[in-house]
Amino acid sequence: MTTTELNVLSKVIVDSAMKVHSALGPGLLESAYHGCLLHELRSRGLQVESEVVLPVHYHGAKIELGYRLDLLVEGEIILELKSIESLLPIHTAQLISYLRLSGRKLGFLMNFNVLHMKDGIKRIVNGLEE
Repeated sequence: MTTTELNVLSKVIVDSAMKVHSALGPGLLESAYHGCLLHELRSRGLQVESEVVLPVHYHGAKIELGYRLDLLVEGEIILELKSIESLLPIHTAQLISYLRLSGRKLGFLMNFNVLHMKDGIKRIVNGLEE
C-alpha cells in the first residue's frame, strides 16, 4: 500500500473513531469502543480483523505468547485501543513493538477515555511518533 493510500485510510480511521467517541462519550470499557469501532469501520466497507494473534519469531521459532492486535485494518494499519485515564510511554512502546513484530508500517494508539477524541489519538509510523 502506498503512503497516499495509507494516509487516505488513516483519515477514515480517525473519522470513525471520532464518530464512535461522539456517540458513546468517555468512561466506558475498552470493549465497548472496540466493538463499535469494528462495526463502524466495517460499515464503511473496510476489511477489519479483530484480536489478531501476533506471534514472536525467535531464532527461527514461531512462539505464540498471547499478544493480540486489537484491530487490523486492511491488513496494514494496527489500532491499539485503550480506555484509561492517560496514555503512558509503555502504551506507545507496546504499539511500536507490535509494528516491529508484525512488519507493518503504521499504527494508531487510541484512548477513548478523553473529553475530545483528537486528544486521545497518537499516530505511530515505523516506530516514530507523529
